[in-house]
Amino acid sequence: MHAMQYEITLPADYDMGIIRERVATRGHLLDDFPGLGLKAYLIREREAGSPVNQYAPFYLWSGHEGMNAFLWGPGFQGIVRDFGRPVVQHWTGLSYEEGPASASAPRAASRRRIPLGEEVPPGEAVTDALTRHAREARRDGVVASALAIDPRHWELLSFTLWADAEAPAGEGERFRVLHLSAPGRKGMGTGRRW
Repeated sequence: MHAMQYEITLPADYDMGIIRERVATRGHLLDDFPGLGLKAYLIREREAGSPVNQYAPFYLWSGHEGMNAFLWGPGFQGIVRDFGRPVVQHWTGLSYEEGPASASAPRAASRRRIPLGEEVPPGEAVTDALTRHAREARRDGVVASALAIDPRHWELLSFTLWADAEAPAGEGERFRVLHLSAPGRKGMGTGRRW
């Protein structure tokens, strides 16, 4: 599993209706994309308390083939054409869990980035994070949750989809989900990835 996200930060006075319309008319195009576990079409808005207006889709790929087909194919080239080439963040998947609300359509998402300090051995830190992730994924309102790591910067990423309209406070950065493409979600399996 590979996690991927890019963030397109927009001007403070940007009409976020443009992004909503873009997702409403194009979001379905990845509903059956090969190799895609799920794509959450995410936004943050200043008027809703975010520090920025942002379009920040989040992807879980079952393998590198689908991710590469997307990045070098026409879908991502449309993003580059319309917004410029964003930095694509990438993490190696550690765990995926379905939550108690897995049958619900997600309406919100949260993302936490957790740096791994040099004082803790990476294997120990990952083991602790996996235990915590499995426990947190069982909370009420969780649709699905993923844990991943960037070994270049030694940063854990916790990403959770929520059934409620707002992710709970204290969960890190919060987003609204405009659409979920999930062609490979059922085949992603659960638990740790090795």
